[in-house]
Amino acid sequence: MKLPVKKIFLILLPLLLVAGGVAWWLMPGKANTENRYATANVERGSLTQTVSANGTLNPVKLVNVGSQVSGIVKKLHVDFNDRVTAGQILLELDPSLTQAQLQQSLANVANAEAQLELATANEARMRGLFAQEYVTRQELEQAVQALKSARAQLALAQAQADRDRTNRSNTVIRSPVSGVVVSRMVDTGQTVAASLQAPTLFTIAQDLSKMQIDTSYAEADVGAIHVDQAATFRVDAFPNRSFKGVVHQVRLNPTTQQNVVTYDVVVSVDNPDQKLMPGMTAYVNITVAQRQDVLMLPNAALRFRPADASSRTGKPQGDGSKSQGDNKPGGGHGRDKPDAAPMGTVYVLENGQPKPVRVSVGITDNRFTEVVGGEIKEGAELIVEDRQPPAKASSAGLRLF
Repeated sequence: MKLPVKKIFLILLPLLLVAGGVAWWLMPGKANTENRYATANVERGSLTQTVSANGTLNPVKLVNVGSQVSGIVKKLHVDFNDRVTAGQILLELDPSLTQAQLQQSLANVANAEAQLELATANEARMRGLFAQEYVTRQELEQAVQALKSARAQLALAQAQADRDRTNRSNTVIRSPVSGVVVSRMVDTGQTVAASLQAPTLFTIAQDLSKMQIDTSYAEADVGAIHVDQAATFRVDAFPNRSFKGVVHQVRLNPTTQQNVVTYDVVVSVDNPDQKLMPGMTAYVNITVAQRQDVLMLPNAALRFRPADASSRTGKPQGDGSKSQGDNKPGGGHGRDKPDAAPMGTVYVLENGQPKPVRVSVGITDNRFTEVVGGEIKEGAELIVEDRQPPAKASSAGLRLF
């Protein structure tokens, strides 16, 4: 039995009304625009732009104390963290071998002196005999040559004795500078071998109240770094304290690792209380630019893009930092001239719809960016977030049944 058309229409009408309401609710642009977009105001204030890197704290002057002679460590006079003065004894090696070599050299000197006395007397006697024509000129010349050879042998023996005397004195290791012992590499009874190169026995920091940080900055940042710029840094040992420093040197020697070029930037640090220790990791921020009483907008406004911007422009939607080169805070490719200010795009609400506005931007502190030109005024509301982006259209459409 077939149902009348009127009954079928009455049954389908509520379903059609519900489906139509759902479809209308899901249509883009019907949401309340006041609640849909989060905004932030353009403010006036101060900006400080910094570049960051990690580095290592080191003493300004670190001296490695070694040994020129080999031997067994006989006695240690200092230990870790001891303060020493220039010329103070740090360590003594067993002098037995060097003392024996010195005695041998002194015996050679005595022998050479005796040979020289004999050669001198012989030369004088030959001269007298030659005057009386008892010896030939050749015999006289041989006596003169023997005297010269004896003098040379004596000089050689004395030089060897001086060398062995120096080696004997080198068994006592003294501090070349005044400072603090930060490292000790030997113990009593250990053999020190100095045959190939001088081994390091102690490391002395000359003055821990003056230190430096060796940092590595990328080539993209090093162009803005100059000598005497202010720097701040933190260390893990004192997480709640900020330390100050000054850029001392930007070294020209580059370091390349995995096609990344970095430069060593040296930051001078005052350490009067000596809480900072050698080897600590420092997280450094160098101030490269400052602005006072300028218009600034939040970086989120520069990153914002309407959901339908990609469909209108044919470009993929991005965060504005890389894919949108002209919207990168503090830099970018949107320049008419090499020295022109970078350009960016922000959006304001006009008749409930985002409207793009081009602005010239300056420095950034990674939260706010300086406004140097454009039609943006103080107090203007900029869109920073789309709280309810439209749903993607489905190719299959809305199924009612």
